[in-house]
Amino acid sequence: VEQAATAGAREASLARDARSAEAGATAVVRAALDEQGIECRELVSEVDVDGFGVQVGRPASVTVRVSCDVPLSDISVPGMPGSRVISASMTSPIDRFRGRS
Repeated sequence: VEQAATAGAREASLARDARSAEAGATAVVRAALDEQGIECRELVSEVDVDGFGVQVGRPASVTVRVSCDVPLSDISVPGMPGSRVISASMTSPIDRFRGRS
């Protein structure tokens, strides 16, 4: 989940606008979890794109928070009932001199 949040934050920081950042980060988070074979009973991916409102030339960043409700049978003993929510949050800087909207 931490790797997925990192990949999502990086993807969002490369976008040109907030809408693209949010869509790209969400897609990358899902892809990263799928690639690792992690199935979430419930996946929450939040992308904080407030940094795109910061004036060009000033430091800004995006943050991606991921919460995944993982069945315990996937992370410990096969067949074990129940689940556990695993969460991670990562922040990535936006290039301060690139245009944003």
